[in-house]
Amino acid sequence: MATQTLSSCTGSTMLQPISDIINLPLDQVNFVVSQLFALLTAVWFRLYLHPSKTSPFIRHVVATLLGFYLALFCFGWYCFVTALGYLSFCQITRVYVFDYGMYSADFTGPMMVITQKITSLAFEIHDGLAKREDQLKPSQKYLAVRRMPSLLEYLSYNCNFMSILAGPACSYNDYMAFIEGSGYHCHGELANGKENGKVKLSEPSPKNDVLSKLVTCGISLGVYLALCKVMPVERSVEPSFVASTPFYQQVLYLYLAMLALRPKYYFVWTLADAINNAAGFGFNGYRKDGSSRWDRVSNLNILEIEFATSFKMFIDNWNIQTALWLKRVCYERCPLNPTAATFLLSAIWHGVYPGYYLTFLSGIAMTMAARALRHNVRPHFQTSDLRRRVYDVITWAGTQVAISYTVVPFVLLAVGPSLQFYSSWSYCIHLLCLVLVLVLPVRARRPRDAQQQGQQAVLEGGADGDKVHQSNPHAATDNNCNKKDT
Repeated sequence: MATQTLSSCTGSTMLQPISDIINLPLDQVNFVVSQLFALLTAVWFRLYLHPSKTSPFIRHVVATLLGFYLALFCFGWYCFVTALGYLSFCQITRVYVFDYGMYSADFTGPMMVITQKITSLAFEIHDGLAKREDQLKPSQKYLAVRRMPSLLEYLSYNCNFMSILAGPACSYNDYMAFIEGSGYHCHGELANGKENGKVKLSEPSPKNDVLSKLVTCGISLGVYLALCKVMPVERSVEPSFVASTPFYQQVLYLYLAMLALRPKYYFVWTLADAINNAAGFGFNGYRKDGSSRWDRVSNLNILEIEFATSFKMFIDNWNIQTALWLKRVCYERCPLNPTAATFLLSAIWHGVYPGYYLTFLSGIAMTMAARALRHNVRPHFQTSDLRRRVYDVITWAGTQVAISYTVVPFVLLAVGPSLQFYSSWSYCIHLLCLVLVLVLPVRARRPRDAQQQGQQAVLEGGADGDKVHQSNPHAATDNNCNKKDT
């Protein structure tokens, strides 16, 4: 499976012998090795190019040049022109010219992240230079950029070595605070239960968080490599499997197959988070016990995902930074039907595989049904601890099945196998969602309350909270259902 033509891997071929030995595609070997190099470089960057030792100019230059080097090593002759239309063109090229239906660590990954950064910065500059203060929401006031970035700052923000390969995206102001060394002051509101004005703070070290995240990476990679070939999702649509396997076993297998697939994303995103933390980026204030938090650019919360008791809880903790991008550039700004607009943008951003669109369309039905069910059923289970535990167990099982069912097309990519899978399940969850939405009443919320909750969702995850609680790409649609569409 590691065989890969030179035309399908446009980056360096220096590691081809390693690719042959470990039987992994060369582009994936290049990606992992580059990320490990970035991790070591990040430690050096934090220690030897600390804001107290050098100027922002030097930090910008080094971060940019290293980012360019890693990009050239991984992707070779592909350039980084990053408008959404060009990204779509590249997605089409990847699908129909290189490896249709196969995952590859190619140039579209960095372009997806850079697309987020460019569009976010465009809106942030517009908010800072073209809008009055009273026209901005609280979150937009914080993110607004009050002066045009220099070319070096622009390149450093988009192409720095910490996030060039796997992200995550971040706001321009957060990145500049990191480069200039002011991020610790911005988010260091509490330490050991005392205000900063009453205690002298030492700069927090990310060492423990980085080591913890690297352990998570190792476990995730081991689990994925051990199970991905044993329980492929594709088996769920094989006629022989469907014909010979009882339905309850098909449900259990689908859950286990998705459980085996997710560690791939845990590995990539957690490693990217560790690289940023090792460079000193990602500090998010202090907890009440005085310990530092390094989750400002985290992209997921694994325990919250695996033990989610609602559809919203699952998607709120998956691909967090992409969710914030969708919310900031589309959901909060779209005057008409923000739900559909957000789903459409998310689908275009992900690529051109039809399975992506089937997943997002199904996601609309799932979020609406989950909201209706929660509003009508949950209050009856809150009268005692035993009932709450029973409710949590039932909703956990239902959430895991619903998520697994919804994202099958996202994994299978093509229309035929996706519809074949849904047909083998008789579209049962789609039909159940339709019945729930039509039958169960939903209590409308006052617009003012909905707006306040929307603003709070953006502001949570700041320095005062104990965990990141931000929306996810699919979560943006759930927020729509919970706020504007009610």
